Amino acid sequence: MKSSLKSRRFSTLLLCGLFVSPMAWSQLYSADEGRIIYGHHHINTQDLESQQRFWLEGLGGTVRTLGETGREVIAFPDVLVFLTDAAPTSGTRGTIVNHVGFETSDIYADVARLQALGYRMITREELPATYEVTGGIGRRVAGNTIAYVLGPDGIKVELIENKDIAHPIQMHHIHWASEAGEDMREWYAEHLGAVSGLRIGQPAGQLPNVNLTFGPSETRLAPTQGTVLDHIGFEVDDLKGLCEELEAKGVVFDRPYAEIPALGLAIAFFTDPWGTYIELTEGLDSI
Repeated sequence: MKSSLKSRRFSTLLLCGLFVSPMAWSQLYSADEGRIIYGHHHINTQDLESQQRFWLEGLGGTVRTLGETGREVIAFPDVLVFLTDAAPTSGTRGTIVNHVGFETSDIYADVARLQALGYRMITREELPATYEVTGGIGRRVAGNTIAYVLGPDGIKVELIENKDIAHPIQMHHIHWASEAGEDMREWYAEHLGAVSGLRIGQPAGQLPNVNLTFGPSETRLAPTQGTVLDHIGFEVDDLKGLCEELEAKGVVFDRPYAEIPALGLAIAFFTDPWGTYIELTEGLDSI
């Protein structure tokens, strides 16, 4: 059942003489596939123009406008990218969230474009020797074809080729680095409903539009808040109800549930037990 916040937004569209099904205009294509889906990456940057170039020209995002504020966000199928003008304390490597991953239908064209724009491919240093790396692209027999690029401010992005996807590029996974992978998998299953499993032999949880992969680390790494990937965001149906459920399970919110009419959103923030700063939203599925 849709919340009152979403109902008010849809009613406004009806009063304007226009109604479009949310799935017809939402960038979060999986919004109707579960109560909780992945929503956004939030990037801190000391150079907004460079970050915009990376996500738009380099990776193929498009610009969308958020609410009545006119704030622009960068949109991909099943994920939005928010940029904040704030110098990050570090890149993603060395933090609890090591990188984010996208599927692409043509990894060769993507890598060639990224290289032409001057971005550094770090594929060889990121992959084991079982992969052959040529031209910034890694391959292995009977395996996948992948690449890693290091963007502005040290944001690390993985590309995975999948010629059968519905879009030229789309959201695929968040990759943590932790000494507590199985515990993290259990926590995200209990608190955010991720279906437990394995990905590339590592503990993982699956939501409708993202895989949560909990890779190994021998030491506890830095929290995300203040770094280039300041926080990650999940879009929720009935956010107020979920916040009440999480509080009953012991989650302490850094910023409790609040509605922001100018943005057409409800939001809440908390930090997971390993230092991942998380925003919960309701309303981003209308962008």
